[in-house]
Amino acid sequence: MSEKKSIKAFQGKFVKKNGDQRIMKFVKISDLPKTFVDSKIKGSTKSKKLQESYEVVWEIDTGFRVFNWATVIGEVQEFFVGKNELLS
Repeated sequence: MSEKKSIKAFQGKFVKKNGDQRIMKFVKISDLPKTFVDSKIKGSTKSKKLQESYEVVWEIDTGFRVFNWATVIGEVQEFFVGKNELLS
C-alpha cells in the first residue's frame, strides 16, 4: 500500500465574528494523519462545543483555527498540498 504524498486542502473567505473578512487556507482535521493531530494537541482532552456551522481546522501557516461555514463569501476552493510541506 502506498502512502499519500498530498493532502486535500481548502481556501475560503468568510466573515469573522467581529465583521472582518478573512481568507483562510486550511486542512480539515479528518484529512490530517492522526499522529500529526495527536502531536499538536496539548493538555486537556476536553472538547469545546462549537456552533453548528463552525469547524476546527488546521490553518496551513498558523495551526488550529475555526472556520465559519455559515458566513462563507463565494466558493470554497479545493486544492492539494504536499504532505511533507504541510507536516514539516
